[in-house]
Amino acid sequence: MDVLQPLRRLSDSVNQVAIVVCVGCILAMLGISFTAFIYKLVTGSTLSWTYSLARLFLPWIGFLSMTISLRYGEHVAMTLLVRSLPRVMVQVAAGLCLAVIALFAVMLTWYGWNYFTSATQVYMVSAQIQIPSKVTAIVVPLSGVIMLLHLVHGFSLLEHFIDDNDVIGELIDSADGEHRS
Repeated sequence: MDVLQPLRRLSDSVNQVAIVVCVGCILAMLGISFTAFIYKLVTGSTLSWTYSLARLFLPWIGFLSMTISLRYGEHVAMTLLVRSLPRVMVQVAAGLCLAVIALFAVMLTWYGWNYFTSATQVYMVSAQIQIPSKVTAIVVPLSGVIMLLHLVHGFSLLEHFIDDNDVIGELIDSADGEHRS
């Protein structure tokens, strides 16, 4: 069990980096769009490259946000069905769920790596801006690896093992601890 604790800390750190990268991508997209808007207001003409450049951030946002949502247990789940099962069956269902997530992450990594290594196109954002497709393709296997890393958290990734009374108690305690002036 001594090995899991550093891996969990690494998972949490990688998750924080993924959050920062996603926010950075969103801000970059907004900045590019705002630049295009201001340019259109000032000159009356449009910049041809802004839409194409902003669009290149979407795969990063989509794939990394998938890993972030997995880490916080915000994934597809059949909570009502699972909670109606006996505790042993809940554990079996949770184990199967984690196995399916692991299989998906392995496939994402395996096929994503093949996709990345075979990506040879160049995105022609403009005559001056040319971006290799590897820049967007690398996020596919990277997100698979991050998902595999997050699996070290085990059952805590699944909402079936969150006690609603504990969560409600924590929320009440945190609200009581707030001081408003």
